[in-house]
Amino acid sequence: MDDPQPTIDADLVRRLVDAQFPGWRHLPVSPVAFGGWDNRTFHLGDEMTVRLPSAAAYSPQVEKEHRWLPRLAPLLPLPIPTPLAMGEPAEGYPWHWSVYRWIDGETARSARIDDLNAFAVSLADFLVALRGIDVTDGPAPGQHNFHRGGPLTVYDDEARQAIAALEGRIDTQAATTVWEAALAATRFGSPVWFHGDVASGNLLVEDGSLSAVIDFGTSGVGDPSCDLAIAWIFFEGASREAFRTRIAVDDATWARGRGWALWKALITVAGHDANQAEAERQRRVIDEVLSDHRRWV
Repeated sequence: MDDPQPTIDADLVRRLVDAQFPGWRHLPVSPVAFGGWDNRTFHLGDEMTVRLPSAAAYSPQVEKEHRWLPRLAPLLPLPIPTPLAMGEPAEGYPWHWSVYRWIDGETARSARIDDLNAFAVSLADFLVALRGIDVTDGPAPGQHNFHRGGPLTVYDDEARQAIAALEGRIDTQAATTVWEAALAATRFGSPVWFHGDVASGNLLVEDGSLSAVIDFGTSGVGDPSCDLAIAWIFFEGASREAFRTRIAVDDATWARGRGWALWKALITVAGHDANQAEAERQRRVIDEVLSDHRRWV
């Protein structure tokens, strides 16, 4: 039987901060507008956030981020989270947790973006810079990041089960063709750094432009194709072309990127707990992936 999940609220954060970082006792604690799912995030005063993993599966990401984000940050063209302190398990909360410097900006999910093509280019430039950082001793794909950066075969059974469950709701033959093409596109060079969850909720916007990239919990060193899923989830038409041109990956990597986008969309639409609005968004992603495959094959 699974252990019960701890209740993560402002009162818990208050107790943890007061006990472990008494110099910040005077700072108010309040939930951020969107606290996330893998982690719960709270304001600590005006200039910091407290971030707590919501389950054991996410807890290894804390120490990883504290080790690697300070090394990556100086080499990247946009701000990323700055770890300030790592808390210990206490007060009934069983995992390490983090204090970060607050980064201003709205998520791309809801912010006004002045030029989506320019936004796509800025994101591609960031990912190219990330790929260029020395990978020595970097974290290989594994359970800590749910195998992002590893082979798509890890999710083969899950994807095929979702395709079968969606018979009559999507073009399952086309979905199978795209998935199998992604599995077959195995040509891959040397491992590089990747973010692992390039999603609109992890991209910050200020003054209509990309201003920061957050949440490196699924980052690692391996195949960067997982970072391409944003091309079908968030971009379309000219902005997708701008992204693909700037990021300059080969056809095999692009095909694997389609696979990552398709897998996530398939399991979301097939999942019983997906709300209708999110399921419809992911249906559109499936359509975009299948259409893009037909265009380039």
